[in-house]
Amino acid sequence: MAQLLRGKVSIDPRFKHVRPTVYALSRVNFSGFTYNGNNNSNKGGHRRQNFYYQEFLRGPKFGGYQYYQSSRGYGMLVGRVLRGVLKLRYLVLGGAIGGGVTMNKRYEEWKDGLPDMKWLEEVFPDNEKWGQFTRNLLAMKDSVKDSIEIDPRLKQLSENKMNEFREWFDKRLDNAIEAAETQQNPQIETTKEELRSKNTVNAKSLSAEDSRRRVDTLQSQVDALQTEIMNVQLKYQREIEKLEKENRDLRQQYLILKTNRKQPQKKRIKKSLIDMYSEVLDQLSGYDTSYSTADHLPRVVVVGDQSSGKTSVLEAIAQARIFPRGSGEMMTRAPVKVTLSEGPYHVAQFRDSEREYDLTRETDLAELRRDVEIRMRNSVRGGKTVSMDVISMTVKGPGLQRMVLVDLPGIISTQTVDMAADTKESIKHMTEHYMSNPNAIILCIQDGSVDAERSNVTDLVSQCDPLGKRTIFVLTKVDMAEDLADPNRIRKILSGKLFPMKALGYFAVVTGRGRKDDSIETIREYEEKFFKNSKLFHGVTMSHQVTTRNLSLAVADRFWKMVRETIEQQADAFKATRFNLETEWKNNFPRLRESGRDELFEKAKGEVLDEVVNLSQVSAKKWEELLNDKLWEKLSNYVFENVYLPAAQSGSTNSFNTMVDIKLRQWAEQALPAKSVEAGWEALQKEFQHLMEAARKTPDHDDLYDNLKSAVIDEAIRRHSWEDKAIDMLRVIQLNTLEDRSVHDKHEWDQAVRFFETSVKEKLEHTEQTISEMFGPTTTQKWLHWRSSTDEQNKRKYVKGELDKILTSDTKHSPTLSYDELTTVRKNLQRNNVEVETDYIRETWYPIYRRHFLKQSLNRAYDCRKAYYLYTQQGTDCEINCSDVVLFWRIQQVIKVTANALRQQVINREARRLDKEIKEVLDEYSEDDEKKLQLLTGKRVTLAEELIRVRHIQEKLEEFINALNQEK
Repeated sequence: MAQLLRGKVSIDPRFKHVRPTVYALSRVNFSGFTYNGNNNSNKGGHRRQNFYYQEFLRGPKFGGYQYYQSSRGYGMLVGRVLRGVLKLRYLVLGGAIGGGVTMNKRYEEWKDGLPDMKWLEEVFPDNEKWGQFTRNLLAMKDSVKDSIEIDPRLKQLSENKMNEFREWFDKRLDNAIEAAETQQNPQIETTKEELRSKNTVNAKSLSAEDSRRRVDTLQSQVDALQTEIMNVQLKYQREIEKLEKENRDLRQQYLILKTNRKQPQKKRIKKSLIDMYSEVLDQLSGYDTSYSTADHLPRVVVVGDQSSGKTSVLEAIAQARIFPRGSGEMMTRAPVKVTLSEGPYHVAQFRDSEREYDLTRETDLAELRRDVEIRMRNSVRGGKTVSMDVISMTVKGPGLQRMVLVDLPGIISTQTVDMAADTKESIKHMTEHYMSNPNAIILCIQDGSVDAERSNVTDLVSQCDPLGKRTIFVLTKVDMAEDLADPNRIRKILSGKLFPMKALGYFAVVTGRGRKDDSIETIREYEEKFFKNSKLFHGVTMSHQVTTRNLSLAVADRFWKMVRETIEQQADAFKATRFNLETEWKNNFPRLRESGRDELFEKAKGEVLDEVVNLSQVSAKKWEELLNDKLWEKLSNYVFENVYLPAAQSGSTNSFNTMVDIKLRQWAEQALPAKSVEAGWEALQKEFQHLMEAARKTPDHDDLYDNLKSAVIDEAIRRHSWEDKAIDMLRVIQLNTLEDRSVHDKHEWDQAVRFFETSVKEKLEHTEQTISEMFGPTTTQKWLHWRSSTDEQNKRKYVKGELDKILTSDTKHSPTLSYDELTTVRKNLQRNNVEVETDYIRETWYPIYRRHFLKQSLNRAYDCRKAYYLYTQQGTDCEINCSDVVLFWRIQQVIKVTANALRQQVINREARRLDKEIKEVLDEYSEDDEKKLQLLTGKRVTLAEELIRVRHIQEKLEEFINALNQEK
């Protein structure tokens, strides 16, 4: 229609700006009907809208031309529609620009508050989403542009703004994405630099002493945490190994039960000769620490200065990197015994573990090194740097020479501040200890890259083996000495003419290229290539004196030669020791079988658990009697001092009952439940200890286990705590019981009277003892027991005489003395030349009045014995005041229900929980050899332990000798 009108109708310039609006109105909706200019339908409800639309388009003629205009009302409508459309344009464009600016501001605030921009890429939309959003905005702009013809100036302005906004937004988006991808932010980096500079300034401002103290504190905390982590790792490793062993045993038992056959005898696996020898050494470990009588069996002891390469030599011989490494740090902190033997697979295994490490896999090697480090750190306790505890492992693999090597910590010349004070001497003593074995083969390691004069180990070796009959000298790191050393000097070293020490043989080896990641195979190839091509060793030494392979062959040959020469002597020595120990046992313990600590511990464990089972055999009546006594023992003092005496001394029955109700409720809501639980726990302990004492009196009791039993029970009791929910349960029961104030029958009344009488008599007896100590012996005691009073007691007797007069004149006297009474007593005493202070009179008055009051209470109890029916009929108006009997009836009832509740909990819950805790303590002690050594003592135990150990060693030696003779 617009084209039709444009071709046939000339429009006045004044109305030219209306054209876009008229065209837009051709698409407006009238009451739900959209007219698009091509619809000529007059059907139904559309006719009226079509008519209005045609009338709207039709207008008067101007100068012979037909113009399309509306009436005045329609003109106003056009103006409003035009204004709305123009407003829509500014809303769309202004909203887009304003929204972008607001988004930029929010984005800057959000980004500045972030410490890290890693996750921005996940939260922020990617380029594709932003591109789609931009395209949608452009499509919206084009649609509006097609519908509305905008003023060229406004149009140019909006396009410029839109382009600026698009460029700015794309730039900010690219920067944000780039920052998220690189995980860097200039502002964050600037902030980090500022903080780092501030910390540097603050650090400089601190004094050196404060800095050192803080560093020491942090270092100690780190060391403590590291030690704790390693202990936990070692504990879990042991638990895993224990569970694996139990799993294998259970699987075997299951198969036996499934097949319903007798358990087959375990197939005896034939052990290798070196494994049998290693077991003998393990048994001897710690038996004879001085090497003075028995343990003279050969070992290869690897000694050398720190960082001289001795651990690398051992790894080259074992053909695996099995030890942890550190740059300049002492890594070997305890002796490591490595048993090498030939086998089809290259594996390693600790002596006290069944796990095998595959040495061909890097992950297993890393775990092995970590476990070695954990064991080393676990062995150094109490601030020590090195330990004598031996870490034993076996390494098997193709081509390995059979021998036993012991790697020792390197000898140090300077002790650092982070080491224990005795580290240097401890390492020296440990080295001398192992080398003092007359049959030990000393593998002396010397660093070839340093001057020989700096060596500390050669002097020690010369002192222990001056003739060099069991020493093998090894020069390491010779590849580093190629450009430094003099060939003549190397010749002197390898011929034994440079050092004063003597040796069986001299070897030169290369154990690495200075790279931690090199494999043993790579190092071996490098070593062979070096000795083949090096000018330093050309014509200097014979071929059998170089390479690690020749060294291992020579050491193994010497090792087995010394084993064959000494093994018979060691077997004879242990045979004689065994005979002497057996004779001593028969003379001291003729009717007892020798039992080691492990066997004795298992027996004691069974007896302790039997006593726990006996707790369930205690009758309910006995439990209630015990709990009743313990509860009253815990509660009696509070009942008398905080409830009964303050209320009874108030002087009125109504005030007595009111005060009693208030105090009992406060007591039941706060202290009573906790005290009741405490009484129940003490009753359980008392009964358990009573059972243990009864077991000690039996004829077959063995006092050897008493210390162990007591320690286990004390530890379990210390760990045990009553269930928390018991206090809440008791609180409800006790509050409900104390609410009852009516004695139910004559039997309960009589019980309450007896309970009241007994309690008052107990307190009266204690008061009489206090009075006796305060006022001295009576006349009868003076004559019969020849006792006399002190001056202080005589002085108090004068005061007592005056106070008795007050009570005689007023039997219902209040608990306190008035000022006039105190003045009268002082004046009367002054007449007898006795000078006392007011506080002295009050101190004397307290026990006298207490005895007087308790005697009155006891008389009321006698009067209330037969007053039950009178009390039930008259209640509080009864002529005889029996409120205190009712109070003690309420106390008696709450004790009964509390004892019953505690009895049920002891039988159903607490005894079983205590049993569980005792088992846990026993399991822990069973894994702790130090605890067994501490708790199972005496000549019987030590003699049996030594006899069992010597017998076992002698049997192992004979077994090894037989196998050695067969191999010959």
